[in-house]
Amino acid sequence: MSTPENDSLKRNQLGVPSIVFLVLAAVAPLTVAIVVLPLAIAFGNGGGIPVAVIIVAIALLLFAVGYAAITKDLVSAGGFYAIAVKGLGRPAGLVTGIIATLGYNFFVAGALGTIGFFTGAVVLPALFGIEVHWYVAAVILFVIVFLLARSGIHVSAAVLGVALILEIAILVAFAVSVLVQVGFSIEAFTQAFDPTILVGGSIWIGLLLVATAFIGFEATALFGEEAKDPRRTIPRATYAAIIIIGVLHAIVGWAIVSALGVPEAQAAALDSIAAGDLVLILIDTYLGPIVGAISLVLLVVSLFAAQLAFHNSAARYLFALGRARVLPRWLATTNRNGAPQRALLVNFIFSLVVAGIFVVFVETDPEGNPLPPVLTLVPVGLGFATLAVMIVQAIAALSVVVYFRRKRDPRWWSTFIAPGIGFIALLVFSIMAIANFTLVAGSEALYVQLLPWLLVLAVVGGLVYAHYLRTKRPDIYEGLNNDLERFDELAPV
Repeated sequence: MSTPENDSLKRNQLGVPSIVFLVLAAVAPLTVAIVVLPLAIAFGNGGGIPVAVIIVAIALLLFAVGYAAITKDLVSAGGFYAIAVKGLGRPAGLVTGIIATLGYNFFVAGALGTIGFFTGAVVLPALFGIEVHWYVAAVILFVIVFLLARSGIHVSAAVLGVALILEIAILVAFAVSVLVQVGFSIEAFTQAFDPTILVGGSIWIGLLLVATAFIGFEATALFGEEAKDPRRTIPRATYAAIIIIGVLHAIVGWAIVSALGVPEAQAAALDSIAAGDLVLILIDTYLGPIVGAISLVLLVVSLFAAQLAFHNSAARYLFALGRARVLPRWLATTNRNGAPQRALLVNFIFSLVVAGIFVVFVETDPEGNPLPPVLTLVPVGLGFATLAVMIVQAIAALSVVVYFRRKRDPRWWSTFIAPGIGFIALLVFSIMAIANFTLVAGSEALYVQLLPWLLVLAVVGGLVYAHYLRTKRPDIYEGLNNDLERFDELAPV
């Protein structure tokens, strides 16, 4: 049984910059530029993708208006699970917590495939002529991630801050180089807003893929207990994160389509899909081969930073549900650094086991060659996690609206109109993600197509579990809300 001293996260650790670093690292800007934006340009609306980024950013900012309002009534490590409890009640909160916990834990597992593959099979051979099995590389890096996370959230924030600065530096350098050599002309600017360009291809797929590039911004909700003056810090960090992500993605997307030619961008991106090296080639072209090699290393740094950020997030959901006794109370223990050590360990073991399954039961192509994890493990982990987080965001937006309507709050813009529009946008993104799940996941495999049904099981299981707690364990059921109230009282006004 944990004591009161070690079932709370360490307080007053994070200011606005630290939380923004944590969130932006989870978004992994360089990875988005190299992987997500080319896909969005190819399968979405081509040269109009910078505008798609702006549209998604505005939608998320509208949600953030309501989110900022509710954080003044709520401070917790439970993230959007806690918001759902406040707005839609305990059963909905329990379902949200289960979906979020599954999503974040699967994300960490899937990301092992990405970081292991790019480190062991791409960067090390390119720079040193040495190839390492992806799982070995992933385990080594994940051990480092685990140790950093155990050292406390302030250590994670510092490491992620350095990684993020390096990522942004190379992306800004690339954008400036395109500006100097090609020029972000007025013609290119107006072309991106031209209706024929904007809706060329599929703007809906473009918006969906761009929305996946913002996954991670919601992590601000998880650091309320560890923030300095959370009622001010968390909203400011959320606004800052969305704006910075939106501006950076829009500028980089603009640089890519300007370098390719706005009308020709979609065709060029489609031609490079198989190799997946469009942006790496552009960086090499505009910044030279040395910076191109550096960008490979920074890609691994970006993936490492995202792994650390999501490892921290996954552990905090496990910790919060453990403290509420939805999951074993054993999880709700922190070490002397204020880190949720047991929750981190569970996520560590879970991720290694899931990734290990894909090593033991390796899939092969028609010629009998082993398929890389980016075609097997990654679609399972990252594809499922992306869908789960989108749905959690939509539930949280609806929760904000319902919560304030029940209170008859007079502030219609911040508590109804803005978050209501945000909810509609997030609901559309979620529906589109389900309808185009194989595109989001990047795989047509049958087991990948069946993954969304896991969310249906989570909803049914969560509602059944809520009924069980209400009838058989009313103390735990009541505690789903009492735990949040306890932290409301502890938070500074």
